Amino acid sequence: MVIPAPAQFADLTARFPEVLKPDTRPGYAGWILDQAALLEFASALRDEFGYDYLSSVTAVDYLAENKMEVVYHVYKTTGGSGVVFKIQVPRSDPIEVPSLVSIYPGAELQEREAWDLFGIKFTGHPDLRRIFMWEGFAGHPMRKDWHEPYFEEEAKPLKSRWPDGKIVMAESKNLYGDNISYPEGFSPGNQTFDPEKALYEALRNYQKDEIGLDTDHIIVNMGPQHPSTHGVFRVAVVLDGEKIVNLKPVMGYLHRNHEKIGERNTFIMNMPYTDRLDYLSSMSNNFGYALAVEKLMNVKPTERAEYIRVMMAEMTRIANHLMAIGALLNDLGAYFTPMLYALEERELLLDIFEAVAGSRMMCNYFRFGGVARDLPEGTLQMIKGLFFERLPRKIDEIDRFLSENEIIRSRGIGQGVLSAEDAIKYSAAGPLLRASGIPYDVRRAEPYSIYDRFEFDVVVRTNGDIYDRLMVRFDEIRQSIRIVQQAVKQLPDGPVMALKPMYQVRVPPGEAYGRVEGPKGELGFYVISNGKPTPWRYHVRAPSFINLTAFGPICIGQKIADVVAVLGSIDIVLGEVDR
Repeated sequence: MVIPAPAQFADLTARFPEVLKPDTRPGYAGWILDQAALLEFASALRDEFGYDYLSSVTAVDYLAENKMEVVYHVYKTTGGSGVVFKIQVPRSDPIEVPSLVSIYPGAELQEREAWDLFGIKFTGHPDLRRIFMWEGFAGHPMRKDWHEPYFEEEAKPLKSRWPDGKIVMAESKNLYGDNISYPEGFSPGNQTFDPEKALYEALRNYQKDEIGLDTDHIIVNMGPQHPSTHGVFRVAVVLDGEKIVNLKPVMGYLHRNHEKIGERNTFIMNMPYTDRLDYLSSMSNNFGYALAVEKLMNVKPTERAEYIRVMMAEMTRIANHLMAIGALLNDLGAYFTPMLYALEERELLLDIFEAVAGSRMMCNYFRFGGVARDLPEGTLQMIKGLFFERLPRKIDEIDRFLSENEIIRSRGIGQGVLSAEDAIKYSAAGPLLRASGIPYDVRRAEPYSIYDRFEFDVVVRTNGDIYDRLMVRFDEIRQSIRIVQQAVKQLPDGPVMALKPMYQVRVPPGEAYGRVEGPKGELGFYVISNGKPTPWRYHVRAPSFINLTAFGPICIGQKIADVVAVLGSIDIVLGEVDR
C-alpha cells in the first residue's frame, strides 16, 4: 500500500484540516477528501507539494454501502512514494465528481473509462463520451448490480459447470444465436440513434487557423481494419490538406471487460488472465498482479524466486522492445527485413520462456510468494550463453544497421515531438516519457522486488521525437542485459515458493496497488479484497491505454503520413488498451 511519509501527512492535514481525513478502514491507506475541495486539493498537490504525475484514476462500487468511490494515485517524477486520495459520493444517479483534466490532463481517458463502466459523470471534462462501449449501450457494466445477458452467478466456479461439467452455451438460449438481450420493444428498423454523432462533434472542436486561405477540412477514418494500427484500433482525423488539425483515438473493438471477469474469478484464477493484457509481455503482467496480492497477503517471495522474477521481467522487456523496434520499422516503410532480425533474437528469449514456464507467450509463471517452478536443468546455461555472448553483439549489430539509416533519421528526427512538460502532463510512461527527457522509472523511483540491488542506468533522450523513442528502446535493452547478467551471477540456491501450492488463497480485507515498470511503462494493479475468494475490485492501470492520451496532441500539426509512425513509436498492444 502507498503510505505517505509522516512529514507529508502533517503538511497535507495542516493545509486541508477540515476536508481531508485519513482512510481508517482496516487494510486501507491514503486519504478521503471532501468532493467540494477536489480541485483546490489537486492543484495544491501538484503546485505546492510537487506531485506532478497522475498515475491512476479508477472507481469502486460499494453497493452495500450505497456509495461510489473515485480513487487517485499521484506521484512525483523525482521519485518516492505516492499519495492516494479518494472521493466518496452517494450511489444515486446522476453521480457527479469534478473532472481533474484541467489540472492533470492525463486523467482524460481514465475519467472517460470510469464514466463508461461506472456511470460517474466528471463535470467539466472536455470530451466525456463512452470509450469502450458504444454510445447506445444500456447501463454501466462495472457496477455491481449490472448483469450481462444470461447471467448465472457473481463468482466462479459456476455451479452449472463445476463439479458436474455440464456446460450450456448462452448463445443456444437465444433465437438468433447471440449472447445478447434487447430492451423491451426494441426493433432495429425504428432506431434513429447515431452512435457516431458524439465522436464527430468532438472532432469539430479544434483551433482554426486564422491565417491563409479558407479551406475545407475533411474527416478521415484510419482503421479499425488497417494494417498499421497495430490491431483493431481506429484513428479519426480532421485534415486541412495533409496537415492534422485534430485527432481522436477510437478504441473498444477488442474490449471484453477484463476487470469484470477479474472480479468474478478467484485471486489465483486471475494470473493467467493477466497474460492476455499485453500479450507480448506476460511475465511483466504476472509481476504487477503478484505484487499487489502479496501486499494484501503480507507474503514475501523467496530469495531465489525474486532473482528469477527479475530475470524473466527483463527478458520480457528485451523481447517487447525487439518487437517494437521491428514493428516501427515496418511502419516507416522498411517492410519485414528489420523485423526478421529482431524476431530472430526474440525467438531465443521465447525458447527460455518455453523451457521455464511451458509456454512462449501466455506464460502464467508467477505465483503469490514465488514462481510456479524452478529453472529446468540446462536453462541457466542457455541464459548465460545468450546474455554474455550473443545478445550484446546482436543488439549492437541491429543498432548499427538502423540508427544511421537516412530514411529512419529523416522520418524520425524532429517528428512527433512530445515535450518533457507535456509528457508529464499527459501521464506518459515508459520509453514515451523517458525519450522526452524525464528520468522516471518505477524500478528506481519506488524500487520493488530486489531492483535496488542491481546497477543500471535510467536511460533518457532529450528530443522527445520518433527517433529518440526508437533509440531509448535500444538503450533499455542494453540496461536489461546488464541486470540479467548481474542476476545470473548473484542467483542463490533455495526454494522458489514461500507458500505451499494451493488452489485457493486467503486474502485479508484491504486494498493494495502493485506497480511495476513494464516494457511500455508503469503497469499497475489496484486490488481490493473483502475477505472472500474473489476480488471486490480489480483494476489495471494499462500503460498502452494511458499513453494514448498524448497521441492526439503529438499528432496535431503533423502530416497524415506521420500518424502511423507516431503510433508505432508509442508502442501499444490492443489487448492492454481495450482490456
